[in-house]
Amino acid sequence: MAGSANGANIPSDIREAFDWLERLPPPVIAAPQATPGQAFTAFVPNNDLDAELPKGKTPNLDRAVAAIRVGKHMRPMLFDVKSPILYCWLIDNDRHAPALRRAAEGLFQLGRGSDMAWAEAAVLAIADAEEMIVGHGGIVHRPSDGAGRGSSLLCPRPGTQDSLIERFKGMRTRFRHGGTNRKKSTVFVQPPKPLLTKVAYDTPPRRLLFHLRRTGAGEEFAVRPLQEAALLIQFVRDNAAQRLREAAPDIAAKVDRYLVGRDATDSDKDARVCIVPIPSVGHPHADMDIRRLAIYVPQTCPLPVEDIAWAFSQVCWVNEDGVVTSELQRVEEDRMTDRFEKHRQLWHSITPVALATSPRRRIRPGTSAHDDGAKGGSERAAEQARAAMAVHQGLRHAGVNTPVSAVRVRREPFDLHGQRVEPFARNTRFAKEALWHVAVDFTAPVRGPLLLGDGRFLGLGLMAPGEPVRGVTVFSIVDGIEKDADSATVARAAHRAMMARVEANLQNRASLAEYVGGHGIRHVSILADLPRRRILYVAPNRLQRHGIEWRDVAYDHGIMVHALEGMRGLRAGSAGHLALAPVLLDEENDPLFAPSSIWESITTYDIVRHPHGAGDEEVLKADAIVELRRCGWPTPNAVEILAIRCGSHGGLSGRLRLVFATAQQGPLAIGRTAHKGGGLFVGATITGKHDV
Repeated sequence: MAGSANGANIPSDIREAFDWLERLPPPVIAAPQATPGQAFTAFVPNNDLDAELPKGKTPNLDRAVAAIRVGKHMRPMLFDVKSPILYCWLIDNDRHAPALRRAAEGLFQLGRGSDMAWAEAAVLAIADAEEMIVGHGGIVHRPSDGAGRGSSLLCPRPGTQDSLIERFKGMRTRFRHGGTNRKKSTVFVQPPKPLLTKVAYDTPPRRLLFHLRRTGAGEEFAVRPLQEAALLIQFVRDNAAQRLREAAPDIAAKVDRYLVGRDATDSDKDARVCIVPIPSVGHPHADMDIRRLAIYVPQTCPLPVEDIAWAFSQVCWVNEDGVVTSELQRVEEDRMTDRFEKHRQLWHSITPVALATSPRRRIRPGTSAHDDGAKGGSERAAEQARAAMAVHQGLRHAGVNTPVSAVRVRREPFDLHGQRVEPFARNTRFAKEALWHVAVDFTAPVRGPLLLGDGRFLGLGLMAPGEPVRGVTVFSIVDGIEKDADSATVARAAHRAMMARVEANLQNRASLAEYVGGHGIRHVSILADLPRRRILYVAPNRLQRHGIEWRDVAYDHGIMVHALEGMRGLRAGSAGHLALAPVLLDEENDPLFAPSSIWESITTYDIVRHPHGAGDEEVLKADAIVELRRCGWPTPNAVEILAIRCGSHGGLSGRLRLVFATAQQGPLAIGRTAHKGGGLFVGATITGKHDV
C-alpha cells in the first residue's frame, strides 16, 4: 500500500484488488535460508527528545540527543541476495492481477529493514507454482491447523486495508494541540493498531523413506528387534556419514555437525537430521519389530537432501565373508510410517524415553521388598514425579508447546508386544535407570512424528499416537470443583450444557432429540467420575451389549461431539464453576473400561422396580441382577451390599460390589439414573475369597 499510494490517495482499482486479496486464504511463503551475522550494539536516540529540551531557552540539540541515546542490540540475518522471497496465494480468477502487478512494482522496501527491495507479481498454473516453491531451495512455510511446531505470522484479514488507512490518518495527527491562549498544550495520541490475524505456519521437514530388505530375497524384509533400535540407528547413521565424507570431503564438518551430532550446539538441534525406526504397529498381534526407517531432514539443514538420500541408499550389511546380506531400499510412500504422523492428543512411547536428569535409584538384583535398600512406595512415587517433570522439559526441547493434561511414566510398555526399558540400554551410552516408558495426554491434538528425550536422535523416545475411543468423549476437570461436590449435580449440569450446545444443531432431527434428551434406551449417558476428576459422554452401544449398534447412533453422536468442541467451562451450581479440558481415554488401563472380575459402584445405584413383600437387601440385589441381564452382562457370582439407603417416598438405593466368574470389559452403569451419572461402577482388586 505504501508503494502504491500517492500521498494519502490509493488508486481505486488497487484498493479493490487489496480488498479481494485480504479475503483469500493465507499464502504459502518460501524464504531463503539465513544465518545470523555478527551481533553489535548501536546507540540511537529514543523518541522522547522533547523531554530533554529546556523550556524558554535556545535548545542544544547535540547535548539533548546525547542524553537520550540508548543501546540497541542488533544481529543481522545474512542470506543469498539471489534467492527471492515468494508469497503464493491460491486464486480462482485473475481479474485483479493487472492492478496487483502495478502495486508490486511500486514496492521499494520490505518490512522494517533499511535495505532496498523490489517485487514482481505473476499468475501461474498450480503445478508451475508448486514446482517453483519446491525448487526454491529455501525454507517453505505453509499454513497449518496449529498442530505443527512452526510459528504464528501476522496475515491480512477482511478489514486490514481500512485499518491501515485509519492508522495512516492517525499517524498524521498524533500531536494534537489545545489549551488556552495563555497556556498551550500538546497531547500525544497513539494511532490505531492495524487489523491483522495470526496464522499458524509450519515448516515440515523433508521425509525420506527406506525399507530394510534382504538382498536376493525379493521383497522379504530384513527384520531388526525393537530393543536394538539405538544400535540400528547408530550403525546406519555412521555408515551414511562415512559415505558423505568420502564423496564430498569439503562438507565433512557439516556432516559431523548436522548428521552425526558431533560438536553440535543447542542452536543446531533444530537443523539436525533425525533418523526414526518405524516398528510394525496398528494391530493387537503386530510383533513391533523394525522393518522401515524414516529420515526427516529439516529445511534449515545445510546438507542437500538428495546427497543425504544417496548416502543412506548406499548403506548395507555384510557377513564375515564380505557378502552383502541386507540393504536399505528407498521408497516413496509407506502407510506404516504415516501412522506415526497422525494428529492426536494421546501419545505413548514405543521405544523408551531417555531422561538423564531423572534416573531411578539402582538397587541390587534380587532385592526383595523386605531387604535393606529396597524401594518404598514414597520413593517410587518421587522418582516417577521427577520423571514426569523431565518429560515436560523434553517436550519443550522437542519444540512441542501444546499444554499437557496428564503424564504417566513406568518401566513396562504400553503395548501388548512392547519391551521393557532395560533391553534398550544394552551396548549403548544410556543407563537403564534413565529410561522410561511415557504416555502424554495433551489438551489439544499434536501432529507427529514425535520423539522425546536425550536419545531422540538415536531412535529412542519414539511416540505412537493413541487412537480415540469410539463412542466416548471425556473432559478432565482441571480446576474449580468443590470438595463436597455431588456426582449427580455435576452430571445434571453436564447434561444441560450438552443440550444447550446441541440445540442449534438439532435441525428438526427427531433421532438427535431422542439421543440427547434422555428418554428410552437410545440416548447418551453422562458419567461424572469425580474420583478421577472427569466427565464422560458415553454412547448407548458402549453400555448396552446387545440391541444397539454403533452405526445406529454414530451420526447423532458425531453431531453431539462437534457441539461439545470448545467447551472449557461448566457452571455446576454447588459443585463449583468447573474448568474443563478435553482428554483422550486409555481404554486398556482405565479403571472404568479395563477388564475386571470385581466391580464396585462409585455413585449411588437406584433401583428400577420395588416389588412389595421382600426385604430391602434382597430387592436391591435382585434389581441389580435384572439390570445386568438387560445390559447383556452375565449373572454375577456374588452381589455384596456396601451401603443401603431407603428414601422418604419408598425409593431404595445403595452401593454394590459385583463379583463375576471371569473378567468383564467396562463400562458399567445401571439403574434408574444410569444415564445421569448414577449406578456407575469401577473395576476393583479385592484380596481374599468370596462365597459363591
